[in-house]
Amino acid sequence: MPDAASFGIFLSAAIALAITPGPGILYVMTRSLKGGKKDGILSSFGTAVGGLFHVLASALGISVILATSALAFNILKYLGAGYLIYLGVKTLRSRTSVIDASAIQTKGGTQAFLQGITVEVLNPKTALFFLAFIPQFINPEGIVFAQFLFLGTLSITLNTMADLVVAFLAGPLGHHLSTNRKLQARQRYLTGTGLIALGGYVALTGSHQD
Repeated sequence: MPDAASFGIFLSAAIALAITPGPGILYVMTRSLKGGKKDGILSSFGTAVGGLFHVLASALGISVILATSALAFNILKYLGAGYLIYLGVKTLRSRTSVIDASAIQTKGGTQAFLQGITVEVLNPKTALFFLAFIPQFINPEGIVFAQFLFLGTLSITLNTMADLVVAFLAGPLGHHLSTNRKLQARQRYLTGTGLIALGGYVALTGSHQD
């Protein structure tokens, strides 16, 4: 398992990312606004199931990579650091914070759950994010698959908890996010700088974690 320091950094970063408004939270919020609280809750569970699919697939891939080559694993970690920095810069430069509600179709609770799974499973950015984020906190000398599965599931759980809060508070949250430009700018700044800082930390300390 990761050491205490690495796990503490992971947990802090995962919590910060979970509560920061992003595509997942905005998707659940839009479902809740259009279809009601039930749709929002079911969408949250749907995206969680889709996210777990990516965690399992990524865990298997990372395990194979490490078993094949420690060098390949290290290269992946540095590429992941670069990707996190890229996401941070892209977030800072973004001017769009709210998704188009008209793109979300409401067809009942079951459809909300299934659409949540589909949206997450078919989102390549989710897979790339897990491949970039979680390997930074894995101890190659331990059981890589179990570590990835644990950290990934914990990350998904935190995201889902945040999504459920959004489902219950979609009305006021939606109003503030759609009308408060300062809040949108602050959200982009916090998310972007956080991702850049995390990527920089990994890039500077990665050689000492392996």
